[in-house]
Amino acid sequence: MGSTSAENTGAGDKSTTGVGRRALIKRSAALGLLSVPTMSFLSACASGGGEDQEKAKAGKKTAKNPLGVNDGAQMEFVLFDGGFGKEYAEDAVKVYEKNFPKAKVDFSATQKIQSTLQPRFNQGNPPDLIDNSGAEQMDMGVLVGKNQLADLTPLLDAPSYDDPGKKVRDTLRPGIVEMGQFDGEKVWILYYAYTVYGVWYSQKALDSLDEQYPETWDQMLAVCAKAKKKGMAGWTYAGKYPYYLPFSLYPMIGKVGGREVLDAIDNLEPNAWKHPAVKACFEAYYELYKKGYVLKGTPGLDHIQSQTAWAQGKALFLPNGSWVENESAKVIPADFGLAVSAPTGLDSSDKLPFGTIWASGGEPFIVPAKAKNGAGGMEQLRIMLSEASSKNFTSKVKSLTAYNGGTDGIELTPGLQAGVAALDKAGDNVVNPRLQDWYVQLQKEKIGVSGLGEMMAGRITPAEAIKKIQGFADETAKDSSIKHYKHQ
Repeated sequence: MGSTSAENTGAGDKSTTGVGRRALIKRSAALGLLSVPTMSFLSACASGGGEDQEKAKAGKKTAKNPLGVNDGAQMEFVLFDGGFGKEYAEDAVKVYEKNFPKAKVDFSATQKIQSTLQPRFNQGNPPDLIDNSGAEQMDMGVLVGKNQLADLTPLLDAPSYDDPGKKVRDTLRPGIVEMGQFDGEKVWILYYAYTVYGVWYSQKALDSLDEQYPETWDQMLAVCAKAKKKGMAGWTYAGKYPYYLPFSLYPMIGKVGGREVLDAIDNLEPNAWKHPAVKACFEAYYELYKKGYVLKGTPGLDHIQSQTAWAQGKALFLPNGSWVENESAKVIPADFGLAVSAPTGLDSSDKLPFGTIWASGGEPFIVPAKAKNGAGGMEQLRIMLSEASSKNFTSKVKSLTAYNGGTDGIELTPGLQAGVAALDKAGDNVVNPRLQDWYVQLQKEKIGVSGLGEMMAGRITPAEAIKKIQGFADETAKDSSIKHYKHQ
């Protein structure tokens, strides 16, 4: 079993701890590769098999119907029933039905996206619009690689819902269109929510410790030590879904080593996970486990249980996305002082400044290539990207949308205020790792569960985790059945 850098220098000696940790950055240990069995996930999702459903006839294109929706055709919309709930989508469906009174919308919400919809993709009769999110998210890279998705360019080039003088693409937040691209100009995904990822905490709890959010890892450990003395764990996380850990770990890696480290990881470059910045950040997180600063039992908690424990004051810090405010609304006390910060770095010699954060589109909406009424699915998205629908979403679920605006006249909740402040502080230092949408299985099952989850449960060391994860990445890079993507 390896030891942490802090232990190598003496945990009680603050004058040497940072030096030891920074020295770790300068060392790049040679790590071997690990071969693992391939895990099947959605491999059959695009294999065909059933008869394709008959397409709805196109409707007449008009100023009010720029996509030529058949006003009498049924439109089927399947939503992920997660942290944002379903009311915002139901409200947008009502607008669709008002605009097309002869059309019936078959709307449903489920947490079982992959198991419910994979067979329908195989049979050639998928829904017209899908919110492909959650633990059972279908692998976007596989769907794109197997030509299972419709290009959303017609939607993006259509007049916006509010202003016919503007295209839909011109109303979106920066980066949204690019996130939906994989290998060229076509846009396969429309990320509807705009998510701020980071370390969420209670300002009230931090104030009770007479502390500010820690900017260096030595400060983080000191805050956690103080919290522990008062009976509060420093951290908790979704132990059953440890791919939540990258929400703060990946931007920390980017802060320490620069954006190029994250790009190399996304690009599946050889030895990308062996970069000294990765090793240093893994070692830092492992310290939380080694020093007993992670809430006892966390590896067995799901996202709701970990969020509830955190809201109850059992842990100070929680890596998560901005949906946590809505998802935990029933358990967060009124005086909680919900706040979010960019991740703590190592020290002042990090490549990027404190405030470097991960923010990007969330809630990926897709229109299947074999949808019966794809134009209807795109029109539903066009409605959702109106100012009214955007405001409705933000008001009801406490999150920003892809629509670049929609907050005027809305009283922002504490979490939204904190997210906006974090984005302001970050400025241009916003990173956007792509593994979670390019390689879903690699990110969730392998890096998350088999790598980070095992490390943070204390079952493998950081060095072993890196070796294991690099093996997973190499396996994915060499798998000719997987379509590969690279930062342009």
